[in-house]
Amino acid sequence: MDSHSHPYVVFLPAEQKDKILSAIFGSKASLEILRFSLKHGISNKIYQKDLVRRLAYSNKTIIENLKTLTHLGVLNEHMEKAEHEGRVVWVKAYQLSDVGKWFALLIAEEKDLSEKEKAEILQNIFRSYIRWVKSLSEKLHVEKAKFERIFNEEMKG
Repeated sequence: MDSHSHPYVVFLPAEQKDKILSAIFGSKASLEILRFSLKHGISNKIYQKDLVRRLAYSNKTIIENLKTLTHLGVLNEHMEKAEHEGRVVWVKAYQLSDVGKWFALLIAEEKDLSEKEKAEILQNIFRSYIRWVKSLSEKLHVEKAKFERIFNEEMKG
């Protein structure tokens, strides 16, 4: 594998695969929301008001894309209390879901991620992949011991 190439693996819910891919890659606004999340830390919250202020899209476009991404499980939505000019108000906050992080990483530049984020991502990818292999091996009646042997062989090298 070329040292400048990166393998990309994305685990998608089978029943929503087309909808998710279309929502993300069919909309520049959705891509910008993912990039915005990356810039603020892949595990950090982002706020609707900040997206409206900083992205070159209308409030309506941003809200529609946030709703779609939330409905498809790419983003998790939270309501938080905040104080604004002496009043308590509720604000919407969003965080990338595990699926959302995978998509954000497709468009990420490696230099934009901290070592800690890279290590966390690697561990999450590995865990998800192992779960997928385990599930598929059970369906295909492949013994787990074979995978354990392969893993041990590869980790030695």
